[in-house]
Amino acid sequence: MDLSNIEKYGSQLIDWLVVFTPKFLIALVVMVVGFKIATKLSTLIKTGLDKANLGVEISGVLNSMISTVLKLIVLGLAASIVGVKMTALIGLFGAAVFAIGMALQGFMGNFASGLTILFLKPYKVGDWVSLDESFGKVKDIQIFYTSLQTPNDKTLVIPNGQVTDNIITNYSILGHIRLELNVYMPYEESFPRVREVIYSALKESQYIEWTKEPMIGIETYDTHSIILAIRPYIHPDYYWDATYEIYGLIKAAFSNNQIRAAYSEGVELGPIGA
Repeated sequence: MDLSNIEKYGSQLIDWLVVFTPKFLIALVVMVVGFKIATKLSTLIKTGLDKANLGVEISGVLNSMISTVLKLIVLGLAASIVGVKMTALIGLFGAAVFAIGMALQGFMGNFASGLTILFLKPYKVGDWVSLDESFGKVKDIQIFYTSLQTPNDKTLVIPNGQVTDNIITNYSILGHIRLELNVYMPYEESFPRVREVIYSALKESQYIEWTKEPMIGIETYDTHSIILAIRPYIHPDYYWDATYEIYGLIKAAFSNNQIRAAYSEGVELGPIGA
């Protein structure tokens, strides 16, 4: 390489360093100081949101969003000091957001649904709900999903987009739910008598709430028996405890009152066709 070219490029590099080094140093200082200020502002904002009693879920999401915006502003200022035009930076950022949004439509849909849930509050942590045809207690509400704990201790993670696209049933607003139990009665039995026996059995349960009378009625007629519907009210926390106890009490009551059930004894054999 020609010595004159080396001197030329070296001179250009020195000129570039002379011009841009102070800018880089100033931008670095702006970033360090700016991030510290953004962190302190974020802490102050979080304290204010907590005092506003907006809820843990909403305050956490808002604080995270505000902190992100503040840090992006600091980065924009540092970039402008270096010489990057803000209009170009904003355009590049907008194009990136659009491309990411198109690639992650479902992801962004869950995000929007999460904001809807956090602000409208159709349910909160600890509520018993039915979401996307799934029943359970709300254990956690995140910006992208809601997790439920079912009565049989399964954890369901449901995307928020599916939650807001379906009917939300909140059982904890009223403080009780109605059990849907079924038992069988022989055709030969008197329904008023059986109903009284069942009602007396329900009186022995420790879980039934008697602010409303339980419903006991004929649901349908089966091949061998009449199917009875029993609908007592309980607190959602005792769903399985109440179910098992009530079935046990009714069985004991049927036995004590000689109420028979239709069932087949033994094994019936028959020919198999061609």
